Amino acid sequence: MDIKTFVKEFWLFGVKQAYACLFGGFLLALMLLTKFWYPLEGLHRYDFIFLAAIAFQLFLIVFRLETWREFTVILVFHIVATVMELFKTSDAIGAWVYPEEYVFGIANVPLFTGFMYSAVGSYIARVWRIFEFEYSYYPPKSATILLVSLVYINFFSHHYIWDMRWVLLGATILLFYKTTIYYKINKTHRSMPLLLGWFLVALFIWFAENIATYANIWIYPNQTDDWEMVSVAKLSSWFLLMLLSFVLVASINQLKIRKAGESEDQRVKACP
Repeated sequence: MDIKTFVKEFWLFGVKQAYACLFGGFLLALMLLTKFWYPLEGLHRYDFIFLAAIAFQLFLIVFRLETWREFTVILVFHIVATVMELFKTSDAIGAWVYPEEYVFGIANVPLFTGFMYSAVGSYIARVWRIFEFEYSYYPPKSATILLVSLVYINFFSHHYIWDMRWVLLGATILLFYKTTIYYKINKTHRSMPLLLGWFLVALFIWFAENIATYANIWIYPNQTDDWEMVSVAKLSSWFLLMLLSFVLVASINQLKIRKAGESEDQRVKACP
């Protein structure tokens, strides 16, 4: 690849990624903006974020910037995430807290929180479509669904029994170490190991988490008095969340598997 092609594809890659992150980027920008400037005295900040998220979601649907399939993914994530949030923020667990007041919420959980998780699901669904994902290999769906079911259970059970995350991470590597993902930036598909792709996305989510906690959206026990960066150890949790997100999207999307040794030109000829 020459320098001109590299620069062009690098630019297009960034633009497409930004477009895929539209919903998550909107939420993060809103969190930061309202930290430094929020003039609505009659409406709690958390409630404003919740209503704004709904309005932005409707905007994406009405103007066809998001498909109904992607909306379904967001809805599923909202439900799954809210259940986990209710557990994690319960008085008995107290893994993190939402320090501000709200009306739209259940127990210790403001309802906008589900949108934070569904933003990840939205990103996976959108980036899959925008980059026209293909794979060199993908493990049996039954095995992947069993794995993410155990991942979800472990988010709850590790508070009471042995934390299985490192076993689950090992199982993830065994299942997906052969999987290469092909993504189309311009005219040609480029590739990388799927596990590397998940790690890079998990890293960006960790950066976003630091921004969100700085914006006082939620705080961990060690951030009660003064804000400090979220532990790098949280990357393991976000990696497993990426796995869960990806498998849920894969369960409703068509998996395009490349044949072994098939070149780009052969694939184009075979699929005009």
